Amino acid sequence: MEANEHLSAGATVAELLAWAFQQLSAGESPKTDARLLLAHCLDQSSTYLMTWPDKIVETSIQTQFQQLVMQRKMGHPVAHLIGTRYFWTLSLEVTPDTLIPRPETELLVEQALQLPIGPNAKVLDLGTGTGAIALSLAYEKPTWQVIGVDIVDDAVALAKRNAIANQLPDVKFLQSSWFTHLSAKTFDLIVSNPPYVESDSQYLSQGDVRFEPITALTAGKDGLDDIKIIIEQSLAHLKKGGWLMIEHGYNQATELATLFTQYKYTNIFHKKDLNNQPRITAAQKP
Repeated sequence: MEANEHLSAGATVAELLAWAFQQLSAGESPKTDARLLLAHCLDQSSTYLMTWPDKIVETSIQTQFQQLVMQRKMGHPVAHLIGTRYFWTLSLEVTPDTLIPRPETELLVEQALQLPIGPNAKVLDLGTGTGAIALSLAYEKPTWQVIGVDIVDDAVALAKRNAIANQLPDVKFLQSSWFTHLSAKTFDLIVSNPPYVESDSQYLSQGDVRFEPITALTAGKDGLDDIKIIIEQSLAHLKKGGWLMIEHGYNQATELATLFTQYKYTNIFHKKDLNNQPRITAAQKP
């Protein structure tokens, strides 16, 4: 189907949205996607679209919008098309170099903020990607000393840009394969949303993940390869009484509890997501 089918030059906001709804009707959220894309092209808010439905859209903007809609129809993530994603209270730049921050990961931020940790805590975000977790924690706890690490240089550069854009310049980001470049640093809290998808998972051929870096998603046959490394190596980088908190797959909570127990962690607990599935597991270094 051609991008300009059923549309003429000088279409209104309402006409463009109606066309986009039809084009994206097979997707999960056609109306939301269409509004986000048009608001992006117009450099306006979604409220503007509702307030001015009869506004005629310039031809160049209409063309840009139609092109983005057709890319979305092919499966490209909206976050990649508009270059941003909101997470917690922040607007984050997003690129294909990292995972797109997801709403369920806000649970990790929420739970980390509820831990009994002092006002001057040192915090590490492993596999920081866009910097979403590190920056959200720093936003809520300005006196925390937060570091984010990622193995991908471009992800580190992206996280640094997001820190500046969100006026959080004190958050530090550096390139490191987990703890490789952290020397003997120790922390009161280590958080991570690591790769945890099974390498043969059908999930990898669905939705936005088709356009995201596979190395940021998969971790061996059972999805636990990186989590095992993190749980073992965190012991050397946690202060006495420090916490490790990890996001994981809905079916991995029992395995994480077993691993934490194996390495003598204490006070192990799980938290469920909005779908009532175990999504976060945390434990304390004795």
